[in-house]
Amino acid sequence: MPQKYRHIFAYNSEIVTYRIHKGVYEARYRRNGFNIEVCSVSFEVMKQKFIQKLHDHAKGIPTKQPRQRRRTAQTVTFSEYGEEWLKIKEQTTKPSTFKEYVRSFNVNLKPIFGDMFLADIDRAMIQDFLFGFVNEGKGRTAEKLKLQLNCIFDMATEDFQIPSPMRKIVLPHFESKKGSAFTKEEEKKLVEYCRSKTDSATSSALLVLLYFGLRQSELASLRIVDGKYLVCDTSKERMGKNVVERKIPFTPAFKRVLPLVDFDKARDTNPRAIASQVKRLFPNHHPHELRYTYITRCKECGVNPEVVMLWDGHEQEAGVVTSRVDRGYTDYSEAYLLSEAEKVNYEI
Repeated sequence: MPQKYRHIFAYNSEIVTYRIHKGVYEARYRRNGFNIEVCSVSFEVMKQKFIQKLHDHAKGIPTKQPRQRRRTAQTVTFSEYGEEWLKIKEQTTKPSTFKEYVRSFNVNLKPIFGDMFLADIDRAMIQDFLFGFVNEGKGRTAEKLKLQLNCIFDMATEDFQIPSPMRKIVLPHFESKKGSAFTKEEEKKLVEYCRSKTDSATSSALLVLLYFGLRQSELASLRIVDGKYLVCDTSKERMGKNVVERKIPFTPAFKRVLPLVDFDKARDTNPRAIASQVKRLFPNHHPHELRYTYITRCKECGVNPEVVMLWDGHEQEAGVVTSRVDRGYTDYSEAYLLSEAEKVNYEI
């Protein structure tokens, strides 16, 4: 925690954090088997109380346990409350999403606000904290942290009837960098690389991503049906929803590179290996842009946009004017879907 947000004193090898609340010095130390809380209107008296309890603990003298405090915004720390919020999120989000919440909380939020009581965290502290990321060019990180803090303090506002310090938090507009499809020249370069590395699992994975539009996280679920369809589980589904399978036909464009693909190897490829290889070959691209390329080629070849959505697993798309209900009542025949797949026939 930055020095401006806390006070400390040292005794022997112990570093003790204290605060001044309504004219009272309060110190709490819960580490290394200690559980000590002291307070006084005098800093020196508070410090002596702490030292005495520390000595009593060392001598084995039972320490009188403080009476259970009423839970208020003045007695609950941000760390304690944030961990309660995380327990709720664990039950309502997918493991991969929850893992990112935990990482963000432990790496970015807890070191700064963890020891502070909820009532002591104000708008100015949070604004300065988020602007620090903005000034480092990490606008997207600032936005994510703002959303996480909003969730935590929305819950605290209801629990403790306190005003949320997030109400007037502002951030400059941040526009995420949009990826771009590979050009046909780049696609040709990638295919030639994979042709020269047919024993590489990464090569197979790259070709599957390029010619079926999968997300990297969907590779692990891929299977081949009837030698003419790739089936995978859509990974962009909320926790609790049924798994949605996508059935994507082999296209003429893919059939040209089919001999280069080992689906078993593609299924087991490490995503980091894929990202590293793309970055080496195309420094200005990332693996998700292989998905952009597949969608772009399908549309360029005149495939029905609703069918493209079935294949790529999108629920909504600006260019498709039919409603989700209409699409739910539409059940395209296998013959029609295969005929649409035949349109994806282009030269590189």
